[in-house]
Amino acid sequence: MQNMAWKRRLYLSLALARLYFALSPSYIHPDEHFQGPEVVAGEHFGWKITKTWEFTAEKPIRSYVPLLAVYAMPMTLLQWIANGDPSPTMLFYAVRLLFYFFSMVYEDWALLELGSATVPNGGLLLTASSWVTWSIQTRSFSNSVETVVLLWSLVFLKRIVAAKAPSIRNCILLAVFVVFGTFNRITFPAFLILPGLSLLKHFLIYPTSFFAFAIPAFLLAASFIVLDTHIYTQLPINLMSLSDLIITPINNIAYNSQTENLAQHGLHPLYTHLLVNLPQLLGPAIIPLICLVLNLGSSVGGSGKEDEEEEEEEEELTVAGRVVVKKRSLWEYVPLQSAVSGIFILSMIKHQEARFLIPAVPLLLSSISLPKAEVWKKRWMGAWAVFNILLGTLMGVYHQGGVVPAQLWIAGQENVDKAVWWKTYKPPTWLLGSKGKDVETVDLMGGPVKRVFEEVEKMGGGGCGKHGLLIVPGSARGVEALVESGRIARVWGYRKHLNLDDMDFGDDGVVDTLQRVVGKRGIVVYEVVKPGCELIGATKKKKNTKVIDREKEL
Repeated sequence: MQNMAWKRRLYLSLALARLYFALSPSYIHPDEHFQGPEVVAGEHFGWKITKTWEFTAEKPIRSYVPLLAVYAMPMTLLQWIANGDPSPTMLFYAVRLLFYFFSMVYEDWALLELGSATVPNGGLLLTASSWVTWSIQTRSFSNSVETVVLLWSLVFLKRIVAAKAPSIRNCILLAVFVVFGTFNRITFPAFLILPGLSLLKHFLIYPTSFFAFAIPAFLLAASFIVLDTHIYTQLPINLMSLSDLIITPINNIAYNSQTENLAQHGLHPLYTHLLVNLPQLLGPAIIPLICLVLNLGSSVGGSGKEDEEEEEEEEELTVAGRVVVKKRSLWEYVPLQSAVSGIFILSMIKHQEARFLIPAVPLLLSSISLPKAEVWKKRWMGAWAVFNILLGTLMGVYHQGGVVPAQLWIAGQENVDKAVWWKTYKPPTWLLGSKGKDVETVDLMGGPVKRVFEEVEKMGGGGCGKHGLLIVPGSARGVEALVESGRIARVWGYRKHLNLDDMDFGDDGVVDTLQRVVGKRGIVVYEVVKPGCELIGATKKKKNTKVIDREKEL
């Protein structure tokens, strides 16, 4: 009982940590904005947004329906609360809280269902203490949605297979989740290939279950296709022909099957997921995972009552005196089947990013065993804690952490007509809200500094009624001359920002690079100075000074 109470307290503490990281405005990857809230906010509120090529190509590869299902309801609610025009700040944190809710409730609930546990178990605590859960699963990635949908698909699949009769309701629910997951991300079916083999066996025995799955899946997929076609083409549904239909999963497969297309996003060796991405995501958990994989079949081959009791007791194996792993059969443990299936298939694709494996993280963490020896267990847990705190802080707090606050600050200013960004991730234009239509956003990415000078020169003209801004990391070199000459002046800054893409170890050396990137961390908003004109916010400061003076007089 005491151990159970300790686990519950630990789980609640980790839930608070997850909330902290969910509300920290770090910026992991542009897709967390531009493949989700950016698109829906533009459709819903009529805001000026940036649509990426996935939505504007002749054969678009992203479905609108999952996006509307995830974001439309909370945006409608906020629109009602704000009487028509919610602030971008309110909307941003509402989206983060929504994904925290998905992670905290639905992800953890599904893990309990898959582990048949009534209290937080080892797998759930490991997942709850992972930096991936803190800093990626709480972000508006399609990968985060994919994780939750996959876990519940496995729950329904497990229930269907365990039933000794047709399981109509679970088959219908599985059909809904499979179609939704596939239209959300084309990688989704990869995680269901191995678990699906046991489902095929069930369908052969109980054909009723197959029809209960196939018919709803077909009807729902057809609905998704029709709705996507309507949104993309604006054709009335009754006037659509077969040639008009836009099937985004097929378009996605066709696009990603071409090596020249993948080359635009980066080609990686086939071992990248296994040797680079998984260690980055799992850290110390990679050791018990390797031991588990090496002993996958060690519990296979027995029969009879004694073997069943042995499996229930979860046999253990000590490796090098350090790691104790459960000897589970791959064919008997659904989460492990799914993770192996997804990792293997995704490793066949030449473009490999770590976030593609996000759905496998809770599956793998719920499959491994911690060291049995107390001394090794404490050492492993210490390494696990240090790894996740470091990665969580780096990615969940500091990584491009100033982009969102800077954009929200700009959204609160008056008369800004142009904002030039340099050496940052692509600024999400949906965070400007209704003021986005008045602001020209220029993303110079990592271009040469001469382009910065050119943009500053352009913004230097005109009257005092408009303000031109330059947003750069504090570690960026090249704008010092503009500051010293008085061409630009600092008007706002945010300290929790690291620009890891600005590392230049080859030219500057390790020490000098770290001193610059870490020592000068932060993001700075400069305003282009116009002779005779006040800087942005100067009027506000004068008003605030008058208020203070009046308070002193009273």
